[in-house]
Amino acid sequence: MEVLRRDAEAIWSAALRAIAPERLVAGCAPALRDAVAAAERVVVVGGGKAAAGMAAGIEAVLGPDMLERHDVRGLVSVPEGCGRVLGRIEVRETRPAGANLPTPAVVEATREMLALVGALGPRDLVLAVITGGGSALVAAPREGVTLAEKIACTRALSEAGADIATLNAARRELSLVKGGGLARACGAGRLVALVLSDVIGSDLAVIASGPCHTPTAVAGAWTTPRGCRVEHAIVGDNTTAVEAAAAAAWSLGYEVAIDTATDGEPAEAVGRRLALRGLERLAEAARDGRMRAVIAGGEAIVRVPADHGVGGRNQQAALAALGEARARSGAWPQGLLVASIGTDGEDGPTDAAGGLIDEAVAVSIDEAALTAALARCDAYPLLTKAGGLIRTGPTGTNVADLRIVLAQP
Repeated sequence: MEVLRRDAEAIWSAALRAIAPERLVAGCAPALRDAVAAAERVVVVGGGKAAAGMAAGIEAVLGPDMLERHDVRGLVSVPEGCGRVLGRIEVRETRPAGANLPTPAVVEATREMLALVGALGPRDLVLAVITGGGSALVAAPREGVTLAEKIACTRALSEAGADIATLNAARRELSLVKGGGLARACGAGRLVALVLSDVIGSDLAVIASGPCHTPTAVAGAWTTPRGCRVEHAIVGDNTTAVEAAAAAAWSLGYEVAIDTATDGEPAEAVGRRLALRGLERLAEAARDGRMRAVIAGGEAIVRVPADHGVGGRNQQAALAALGEARARSGAWPQGLLVASIGTDGEDGPTDAAGGLIDEAVAVSIDEAALTAALARCDAYPLLTKAGGLIRTGPTGTNVADLRIVLAQP
């Protein structure tokens, strides 16, 4: 049991290292330097849970000489706990951790970004850093819409179980900056959007609600009415994390299967499937004595009842896995671990990144408590008591969720 937990932590830690924003930005260093070299002035704007790391990566790639020569400056918006002090780019914490909704500070920062890019000329360059969580961190309501009205709309859709595409479609309709609004405000001759995707399939219109993307864009490229040439580069996504996790599992001696990522699926269905895959892999391990693993990505949804408790989609999936295993086998089997984790370190309005079930957690949860917690979306207190929470703290990155199944004979 201790071995399973140690291995699971090693696997998700490897995935988080692979999606570190500085590392991903460094991977596109030659193209980034070329773009800056051709510009007179450079402004960096954007937001998201990985925006600080991406801004730091830009400063590291360019180095002091290029930063000075091209008057690089800018502003990015991040959650509390993700801030850092950089040399040329301001990193501003604009919303509380665990509260994925815009605040007046978000709106103020966004309006400053619009002013920065709007004051540029045709020989200048904008680098927009766009990452998961950006919808709530780069926000400016349309005229006639209040921030409170926008938040109420988003909250109602989320609690009704709307997926990220539906949520972001509503956000675009209510926003000055989403759906290409940031790019349309830009007076520079060129805008390059560096994107760390938290969306399965990496639809540029959906990631952070597409602040630099419109339906007319082809592969993310288009020209605004002001003559700004816009292009997008995806520096990392959910697959990046999944592949790194799979490689780590292989290195630990597991035979690994990578399952197809799913988006917008109910957390309960995700958990049931993880349990079934775990039971299958455990049976295989028992037959030949070889350890098995399943790695998958995705992002689930939770339909929250009116009388709800506290939890998150990954914690809900973990409890659902426990319920399914008990229904199939009578008890959680020895040698099996299931974990579901948010790569941003946040899972719902909690301080946990997700949840895991192994034999020790399972025996601490009775059936009545499990049934009640699943019905009320109240996984957090139950997993807290049972020792089944995964806590990483804010990771400074975000590519949706990672799911891990480990089976040892």
